[in-house]
Amino acid sequence: MSKASNGAANSGNQTGIRIVVAGDRGTGKSSLIVTAATYNFQSNVPPVLPPTRLPDDFYPDRVPITIIDTSSSPKNRSVLEDELRRADAVVLTYACDQPATLDRLSTFWLPELHRLEVKVPVIVVGCKLDLRDEQQQMSIYEVMQPIVEQFREIETCIECSASTHIQVREVFYYVQKAVLYPKGPLFDEEIDILKPRLVRALKRIFILCDHDRDGVLSDAELNDFQVRCFNAALEPHEISKLKSVVPEKLQGFNEHGLTLSGFLHLHALFIEKELFETTWTVLRKFGYNNDIKLREDLIPVPFKHTPDQNMELTTEALEFLKGIFSLFDINGDGLLHPDELVDLFSTAPESPWIEAPYKDAAEKTTLGGLSLDGFLSEWALLTLLDPVSSLENLIYIGYTGDLSYALRVTRKRRLDRKRQQSDRNVFQCFVFGPKEAGKSGLLNAFLERPFSHSYNPTIDERYAANVVDQPGGSKKTLVLREIHEDGVRGLLSKRDSLAACDIALFVYDSSDESSWKRATELLVKVAIHGENTRYGVPCLIVAAKDDLDHYPTAIQDAIKLTQDMGIGPPIPISAKLGDINNIFQRIIAAAEHPHLSIPETRAWRSRKLYSQLINSSLMVFSVGAAVALVGLAAYRVYATRKI
Repeated sequence: MSKASNGAANSGNQTGIRIVVAGDRGTGKSSLIVTAATYNFQSNVPPVLPPTRLPDDFYPDRVPITIIDTSSSPKNRSVLEDELRRADAVVLTYACDQPATLDRLSTFWLPELHRLEVKVPVIVVGCKLDLRDEQQQMSIYEVMQPIVEQFREIETCIECSASTHIQVREVFYYVQKAVLYPKGPLFDEEIDILKPRLVRALKRIFILCDHDRDGVLSDAELNDFQVRCFNAALEPHEISKLKSVVPEKLQGFNEHGLTLSGFLHLHALFIEKELFETTWTVLRKFGYNNDIKLREDLIPVPFKHTPDQNMELTTEALEFLKGIFSLFDINGDGLLHPDELVDLFSTAPESPWIEAPYKDAAEKTTLGGLSLDGFLSEWALLTLLDPVSSLENLIYIGYTGDLSYALRVTRKRRLDRKRQQSDRNVFQCFVFGPKEAGKSGLLNAFLERPFSHSYNPTIDERYAANVVDQPGGSKKTLVLREIHEDGVRGLLSKRDSLAACDIALFVYDSSDESSWKRATELLVKVAIHGENTRYGVPCLIVAAKDDLDHYPTAIQDAIKLTQDMGIGPPIPISAKLGDINNIFQRIIAAAEHPHLSIPETRAWRSRKLYSQLINSSLMVFSVGAAVALVGLAAYRVYATRKI
């Protein structure tokens, strides 16, 4: 592998670089800029220069550079802060003949960048090198080491002299390099190792280049890699040289070729020698951006769909995932254990399931093992909530099929209602209910988790996804979304909030009358919202905690409500006793027939009746008018014949 040299092609599609030069008054900011742009030192320069544009061909990468001069005067502080926030890189200057200006870097300027949350490369430049006291000659390493150790955002330190043209052009070359080929995403200087995301990306690149899947890059594969990244083949002696720089103890090379550990070691060497452009060239040739994630243009945008349509994985994508599951189920026990799951996502920037709402959203064993159904359920949830991330992670773990066939758009739910049948494989169920009604217990039962006797309120929304076996042997994926009682108002404030909901569940504590009343209030609110937005959904009522005695008027209240709103009676369950009464199969059955179990309020029924009466009247009027017209025509014919 050789150093990158093909200019803008490796610059990460950067269209321009905005460099802001800041520092104390009199440290040589303006002189540095003028000398770099004109190759001439001017003793009299304005206090603050206008924006200075360097020629596009000033450096080999041919990326336009604009340099912004700034004033350190307090009256211009707001302008300075605005420019720093807009910068792609910051140059902080001090004067080599004024030690106090060096101290100000750590006491003011660098803390100020932290305060403003400026997170761009910082280059420290010592100006007026020619004026330094000869009695105080120190290497820049000795001068800057304490500051660099404290402020890790400093990419490079350099000293220069505008009047004698010492290292002036190099200043902005290093700035440009820091922007185009940043060190920060690649290397963790505190613990002196490659950053995890870089290791993951390089592992994926290694696997992609290992065409025969034997775990090493042969000389031919290594040559193909070299040509792809650097447009130049490796000579035999260059391959031998690569082998010589990899320590034997790493087992970086064997009789078949370069191993993954050797591949990673080579990149560590490039970074150690500050050849960051080499590693960045490799990353960018394989589609990575500065965050070491795949560029957005490489991930197809999922098909456009209406709010009441969902995205699902296709059969082709599911078969690929089943194959991946088997590949990483090393011991063949039908489970992906935590270490196997880590290995599966080791070529992605990170696992997509390490945080809410995906973390703990699927059924697992006590040791954290994930079954195939649990694995596919997590993918179904990811695809439902974030289809772009689903596609992206399919790519990371090795999907090579046509991505346009990896996902499908479901039919509109309104059309499903007309056809009285849903064609979906994944159903989303919103779970409503008052506090302590048993919503979390229901979700835990869905994931086969033991019943908890202590009350642990759910603060944020929670998801649970699992595969539900259906009569006849078919399988459907059900996603339960627990809606916190205090979040219902916010949810229903959005017009399309029920569009993605296939069915709503209303859970109440069957021993508590107030819980029943609150659950029915929520049911009415959801029903009204569905009626007003035309996103009405099938609804089921769940009488949780059936192991307790029901409150006295429970039966009468249930009969009255179900008759008034036209939905089925409450379904009794007891998570404590493990008696869930086939509730999940019932949810799927109701969701598959979206024209049924939709509650109707009295106001809605009145409107429907009024609409029916109007339509009937119009029909009668139309028939009467037609009869009258026919009679008039017949009379005219009769009259004509009589004459």
